[in-house]
Amino acid sequence: MTPSTPWASVIIPIKDERDNLSPLLASLLKVLDSHEHSRSRPFEIILVDDGSSDGSSEELDRLATLHPQVKVFHFDRNYGKTCALDAGFRRSSGEIIIQIDGDLQQDSEDILKLLPLTATHDLVCGWRQQRQDGIVKMISSRIANRVRNFFTHDGVHDTGCPLKVFRRPVLERIRLYEGMHRFFPALALMHGFTVTEVPVRHYPRIHGLSKYGMGNRLFKSLYDLIAVRWMMDRVLRYKLRDE
Repeated sequence: MTPSTPWASVIIPIKDERDNLSPLLASLLKVLDSHEHSRSRPFEIILVDDGSSDGSSEELDRLATLHPQVKVFHFDRNYGKTCALDAGFRRSSGEIIIQIDGDLQQDSEDILKLLPLTATHDLVCGWRQQRQDGIVKMISSRIANRVRNFFTHDGVHDTGCPLKVFRRPVLERIRLYEGMHRFFPALALMHGFTVTEVPVRHYPRIHGLSKYGMGNRLFKSLYDLIAVRWMMDRVLRYKLRDE
């Protein structure tokens, strides 16, 4: 890696988050600028506009002109969170990949709690121990997490927490399909990577609307679980004797 290679890439899928964008970027820039690696190497913030229609697209372009660390990519329509994350991952170049949502429900400063654990783990997940969501969202997430853990045995309490930090080899190995962003810990473990979780803060949504309800949070994730279970049973595992 050269000094010009980013030490970290932050990937943020955006769907109708106009009023959150400016404070989100201000917070991320402050946090990443404070990290010791930023004294000698750059970082990048990649925002993928997933077909926004509330003015987010224009606001993203405006912010990108103000901050050289910010890169913006626009989909031609709404494709969903997995596609937005995949597009961001593929366009990133950092050794460390940070995933966070654009709704301001995570605290950017918690990134500094997760980063040190990348020295010993390949994937570090946030764990929202005190959720600040509506009752339907909380119940559906709790049920989905318990059922998922029963089948995948990934040991992670809150796989849906948007705040995650990956070492690059994890994302180079995992191939994403629609809905698979819900199962990053299980997919990482399936390929022999190490996973841990850290308690993080969680805040109520102030601007914008949640993109997930009972239908696409609970029922769709349970449907996707069948595919993940199939993959776990059939993943290739082997070692050469002389390596």
